[in-house]
Amino acid sequence: MNRMSQFEDALADRILVLDGAMGTMIQRQNLGEDDFRGDEFADHPGELDGCNDLLVLTRPKVIEKIHRQYLEAGADIIETNTFNAQAVSMADYDLEDRCYDINFAAAQVARRAADAVEIASPDRPRFVAGAMGPTNQTLSMSPDVDRPIYRAITFEAMREAYAEQARGLIDGGVDLILAETVFDTLNLKACLIAIEDAFEQTGKRLPVMISVTITDRSGRTLSGQTLEAFWISVAHANPVAVGLNCALGAELMRPFVEEFSWRVPVPVSVYPNAGLPNEFGEYDETPEEMAGVLEEFAEAGWLNMVGGCCGTTPDHIAAIAEMASRYAPRQPAEPIKWSQFSGLEPLTIREDSNFTMVGERTNVSGSRKFRRLIKAEDYEAALAVARDQVEGGANVLDVNMDEGMLDSAQVMGDFLKLIATEPEISKIPIMIDSSRFDVIEAGLKCVQGKA
Repeated sequence: MNRMSQFEDALADRILVLDGAMGTMIQRQNLGEDDFRGDEFADHPGELDGCNDLLVLTRPKVIEKIHRQYLEAGADIIETNTFNAQAVSMADYDLEDRCYDINFAAAQVARRAADAVEIASPDRPRFVAGAMGPTNQTLSMSPDVDRPIYRAITFEAMREAYAEQARGLIDGGVDLILAETVFDTLNLKACLIAIEDAFEQTGKRLPVMISVTITDRSGRTLSGQTLEAFWISVAHANPVAVGLNCALGAELMRPFVEEFSWRVPVPVSVYPNAGLPNEFGEYDETPEEMAGVLEEFAEAGWLNMVGGCCGTTPDHIAAIAEMASRYAPRQPAEPIKWSQFSGLEPLTIREDSNFTMVGERTNVSGSRKFRRLIKAEDYEAALAVARDQVEGGANVLDVNMDEGMLDSAQVMGDFLKLIATEPEISKIPIMIDSSRFDVIEAGLKCVQGKA
């Protein structure tokens, strides 16, 4: 039986247990600058202390031991130590050129740990998930309040960085890919396309998991999407599982886990923090407290995978694993058969829906006023046209920039980036309208929802 079939069988058979926090365990090792440098990076310019991903090259035995601790505590799935191991984030340490090596090594370190524990208990396979974090940039928001169109990185640059990371993980021997702690759905779209690129380049296809993080009790991502809108935006990727991690403790995640449970037709994963951080930035929730809350989720039938994020340790995972062993896995929800689209919020078109109103005044081919504003680069006034349509009841906003005197692809991208900064406009889905595929593609790279 191949690894993918083993994983799918295990997922159908029981609630699988994810590992806990790697960062928390690394902090307990009291490592210093020399540990992060090792021999290989002894002459590297700048400080490396805190570059946890690099430890798979400089102190691999430390990372392997942490993996073993989580596996021996009952984890079925361990994540590679690669949360920031792509060129976007590693630029902070001038290590962009070592990202493939870090991911390859991290996958092998985790593989050794998983294989060793599986040999000792061959009746229960252990799996390695290649962890891909959200980066330290965002494609949906400008870092400069005075330049709302500006982005610190392009969609293609993020895609290339993620593709290199995914290749390293795949070549190193992971069983699945985990895009985690998603705070911007457009970042995730770049990641998902990059994973597909890596599958084509390596000739290997693995299951893909997605885990989103919400910033507070509003139930929205940092970039503003509701969970339903988020799922509609990424369902096309056919992930093997989708879930929630980080940001909140288990208790505060309760309503959002329940929503995912009845909404999504794929397995659901949950790995919360050990409560909220205290005034010292530490996490106080005990293994028993955390497992107690998560047991209520399991009893309600909401869980397929469960583990821990920030502040959790092997003790937390042991308590969670013992609890999870007593419950059957969640049964996926029925797929929704209606057409669904999303901006920051969802739009579902049912058989009994009223007419769907499309706002068509943001169209240079159909509105002289809008064409005049776009040609004059009066984007504030052009935005007012879009806002008027939404306030007037438009369910979808049609944007068309096909005009011979315009660089249509550039203008489409700029205007959609501007719309993304206006929640009252970007809450509805965008209809990217063009007779040119390059313009449609440029627009899709600027929209986090399902257009």
